[in-house]
Amino acid sequence: MEIYTLDVYKTTESLVIKGFSAIQNLLRHNLGFQNCIKDGKNIDPACGCGNFLVIAYRELRRLELEIYKELYVNDNMFVQMSVDINILYDCIDVDCMYGIEKEEFAANIAQVAIWLVDHQMNMELSQEFGEYFVRFPLKKAANIINGNALKVNWNEIIPREKLTYIVGNPPFISKKNRDKQQNLDMQAICKEVTNYGLLDYVCCWYIKTVEFIKNTNIKVAFISTNSIVQGEQVSVLWKYLLKKNIKINFAHRTFKWSNEYRKDAQVYVVIIGFSYINSLNKVIYDYEIPNSNPMKIKVKKINPYLLEQDDFIIENRSKPICKVPKINFGNMPNDNGNFLFTDEEKNEFLLREPKAEKFFRRFISAREFLHDEKRWCLWLKDAKPSEIVDMPKVYNLVKRVKESRLSSKRGATRKLADYPYLFGEIRQEKGNYILIPRHSSEQRKYIPMGFFSDEYIAADSCCIIKNADLYHFGVLMSEMHMAWVRQICGRIKSDFRYSNKLVYNNFPWPENPSYEKMLCVEKTVKRLLRVREEYKDQSLAQLYNPVITPYKLCEVHKELDKAVDKCYRSQKFYNDFNRMKFLFDLYKSYINND
Repeated sequence: MEIYTLDVYKTTESLVIKGFSAIQNLLRHNLGFQNCIKDGKNIDPACGCGNFLVIAYRELRRLELEIYKELYVNDNMFVQMSVDINILYDCIDVDCMYGIEKEEFAANIAQVAIWLVDHQMNMELSQEFGEYFVRFPLKKAANIINGNALKVNWNEIIPREKLTYIVGNPPFISKKNRDKQQNLDMQAICKEVTNYGLLDYVCCWYIKTVEFIKNTNIKVAFISTNSIVQGEQVSVLWKYLLKKNIKINFAHRTFKWSNEYRKDAQVYVVIIGFSYINSLNKVIYDYEIPNSNPMKIKVKKINPYLLEQDDFIIENRSKPICKVPKINFGNMPNDNGNFLFTDEEKNEFLLREPKAEKFFRRFISAREFLHDEKRWCLWLKDAKPSEIVDMPKVYNLVKRVKESRLSSKRGATRKLADYPYLFGEIRQEKGNYILIPRHSSEQRKYIPMGFFSDEYIAADSCCIIKNADLYHFGVLMSEMHMAWVRQICGRIKSDFRYSNKLVYNNFPWPENPSYEKMLCVEKTVKRLLRVREEYKDQSLAQLYNPVITPYKLCEVHKELDKAVDKCYRSQKFYNDFNRMKFLFDLYKSYINND
């Protein structure tokens, strides 16, 4: 086995420093800064090969070195001169570092690595003070425990009253990728959390940590995938943590992390620093784009969405918060593939059953819509029984659907066998509608949407908004709406998963925009649709590929963004952080007046 397979998401040096420097900045406000450094105890409860512990130990030693230099220079005791060697022996030692790792080989590497970095720092200390300083023979060691961090008792490794920090990057495993043991871990750790099955595996460390640090001043910093501050996971994890009175004291909002292995694992992560103590010096690090340098923003409060807002959770709503058209899912065939046809399959079928032609409709799933692929469905909603019987090939398909539904283990599906000629769920009404693909690449700046007539049958991989107009389309295709999507919607892998109840129904639309401003949005949408028509030989997936989006399309989208922004306010929005602060304030005002 190659080493990198033990720890695919290796904690890079820059990532450790991001997390640990924020803790250090909070620590600097303590009067007993030097003693806090010297006496501090730190644990990484998912330490892997020890990357986080090694770099954190090195940074602590360098911070301590700065303190020694400042103290002695200020007292005129020396400037690059010899110092009593006993002072150096009183510095931080490796036994202040604790770790838990389930892989024995990785745990052994971690312990040796901390010894090596200790020697490296002793050499730096020696060079600075003019005394050769080594710790041989080795009398102390880092406390690296080989075991499952979710099963072992952390208090037996280090009593909570002696611990200063908990830091690390627990495993990034989504709810769909958990194995049997990980599901058992979640059962044991998250039993008091309602709907914990929706959570990623990393949330176990948050929940266990919160229980462990109760009634202490321990500070925590975890690196996690950004999914825990987006979508449905917020209402599950953070509702529980907020009830425990946990406070977020610093946060890095979403940024892109690439590891240093041959198998490059690119993920979008956040860093969250929290404790039971509410710091007066809170900081948010925001990123204009995920791979840019962070902007440091001093704030008074940080909520679970990592914004300067009060603590509140956005939960599913059954209807829109504003007076806008209702949204619904598309239609679900539940037909075992019998009613769906490609172009070729449809033509071949009609050669044998020409009477069926009037019952074929274009079938639009998210894939067909985005990639301009053709698929058809047999839509027998308005077919008379005599017409179905008069088409033997169609009748046979209906019989197959009935048999398929009757063989299902789900009671609800078996009931659908009473109407085998119909789609399993029909949600489409008469009239035109806006179609939104429920899943779309996070690489796109906008989720592509489109207008369709009721002659097109939308699949359940799409959302449909009936009676929507050009103004609604313009707002939904804007940067303002996309800022909301990026923060609120759930994800599949890293792709957007648009939600009716969570995203659309909670979205704060502009408050009473003037007729002129709405008309400007509508006119810009018409231009947008004309530009798309100029590229009708290109799929929407091609047009909205951020690398090759046509110039004319980019420009008209910029104009649309400006028009929509003006419906919200005259002042310019500079970034997502700015937009989300405004949208959350607007959301709260709508909720309060609901």
